[in-house]
Amino acid sequence: MTTLKAVDESFLETAPQRFSHSWEITQPADQVWTQLVGDRPLYWCRGLNIAWTSPAPLGVGSTRQATVLGLVKVQEHFFIWEENRRHTFYGASMNLPLFNALVEDYVVEPLAEDRCRFTWRIGIEPSALGKPGAPLNGLIFANAFRDTARHFRVS
Repeated sequence: MTTLKAVDESFLETAPQRFSHSWEITQPADQVWTQLVGDRPLYWCRGLNIAWTSPAPLGVGSTRQATVLGLVKVQEHFFIWEENRRHTFYGASMNLPLFNALVEDYVVEPLAEDRCRFTWRIGIEPSALGKPGAPLNGLIFANAFRDTARHFRVS
């Protein structure tokens, strides 16, 4: 595994590649949060398989492994955890040296009793080896955002 740079929240604004999408969802915020932190987070995203590698209770210091397209494995380390509202991780290591750094941020904000806003932000610094494939990152995240919209029945 290749070790990635441990980055902080500011990397979401300074990363060479940044992706973001926000959805207004007609579900209570706690229901959306439960899906994001459940046993199968983001199960609705094709080509993505995520498993928690640390036990409950989840919080700062929790870890999980994401497998993308059955090929790329990323060990994730959570450094922000605001229960029922927000969690943020950086990529700690990766089986292929495609990135120098990776961060993802998930925010769920209640708008009403039966509605919320979910915002997903991503920051990546591709490695020298990963730079030629950088356009593929955009396609992968665009598909994940599209799958998320489909799952929550929003556009």
